[in-house]
Amino acid sequence: MSIQVGDRLPEVPLQRIQDGGVETVDTSALFSERKVVIFAVPGAFTPTCSERHLPGFVEHFDEFREKGIDVACMSVNDPFVMQAWGRSQNVPDDLMMLADGNAEFTRALGLELDASGYGMGTRAKRFALYAEQGVVKQLHVEAPGEYRVSSAEHVLAELP
Repeated sequence: MSIQVGDRLPEVPLQRIQDGGVETVDTSALFSERKVVIFAVPGAFTPTCSERHLPGFVEHFDEFREKGIDVACMSVNDPFVMQAWGRSQNVPDDLMMLADGNAEFTRALGLELDASGYGMGTRAKRFALYAEQGVVKQLHVEAPGEYRVSSAEHVLAELP
């Protein structure tokens, strides 16, 4: 069963590159004391993810920050891929590029996608969620092949 509005984010380790090395961060420590939009993509460097999804959040990053909301991009990739993808997309330093290499967070959310038919194994569905102090307030999960409700523009329009 997938996570629902009102649920607490699961406590699972994610990774990111911080100060030149791999840092493992627990989701409860990372998200429990802030307002955050977490958006997930099926894969770094893939077409829709690179041409529309991540660029939308980069373009609107300051609007989220003005609302006191942090932004995190998550994918079932390793932290080095996420760092390289972030650099290639000119991601602001404060936009968190989080790696869920073993899909533990994705599975805990119940938002995994079987992309083995494309040679990609288990990935995250395309989604965006808004959480305050670790509790999901909004959840936007895309239908297969869609890109609408998880866009930065849609999420911004739905925020309080």
